[in-house]
Amino acid sequence: MNKNKFENKLSTNGPSYQPLYKQVEEYVTQLIVEQRWKPGEMLPSEFQLADEFNVSQGTVRKALNSLTTAKILERKQGVGTFVSEHTSQSALYKFFPIVADGKTPELPMSETIDRSIALATGDISENLKLSPDEEVIVLSRKRKIHGKLCILEDIYLPKKYFEGLMEEDEIPHTLYHFYQTNYHHTVQDISDRIKAVISTSEDANKLNISEGEPLLLFTRLAKSLDGKLIEYRITRCLSDDYHYLVDLM
Repeated sequence: MNKNKFENKLSTNGPSYQPLYKQVEEYVTQLIVEQRWKPGEMLPSEFQLADEFNVSQGTVRKALNSLTTAKILERKQGVGTFVSEHTSQSALYKFFPIVADGKTPELPMSETIDRSIALATGDISENLKLSPDEEVIVLSRKRKIHGKLCILEDIYLPKKYFEGLMEEDEIPHTLYHFYQTNYHHTVQDISDRIKAVISTSEDANKLNISEGEPLLLFTRLAKSLDGKLIEYRITRCLSDDYHYLVDLM
């Protein structure tokens, strides 16, 4: 391994007195954020990393195990350790919890209704921690599960993190893979809030239902691997044949 490939940021003292394995963990995460290792790319061996960071192989193993548990890394038996990638399949089970009753989970097909730029006012500004004069990209979509239209979404993205998105020819179904591969933002933490609401006339018209019918309302905040708030999402879903599924690991 090239000894000059990484700056050695590890230390055995300092104000935080962090254990060495935590320093390795944070440093590896930072290298991923900086795209030194890209999604799907294999890391050097534990022996090489231990030599590079001047720590024991056991320290490296403990750090990599922790990052694997956090889904930042993926270990393939007999092959090596890889940077996790938000493929369609992984996104389905990690980030999409809406399931049709009596059916297996399915990644919804989406259609972009509108794409625009707006100022970050009200709830958008508050949730994304933006000033009111900052711009956000607004994606409005409708989605189908098993061929049935059942979901409306309004997605707010800080424009400063997604320069060029308005010029994209197409917005894919799986946004988190898109964020990762096109804009180098890996979604790591999400927070969902759920409540029951009744449909407005506008939502009812788009979903082909009667005004006042019950809907499930989801509001989501997504943070990237380096702690940036990169998405505020408002989702409305039909409630008669769908439920929210969470598997706690």
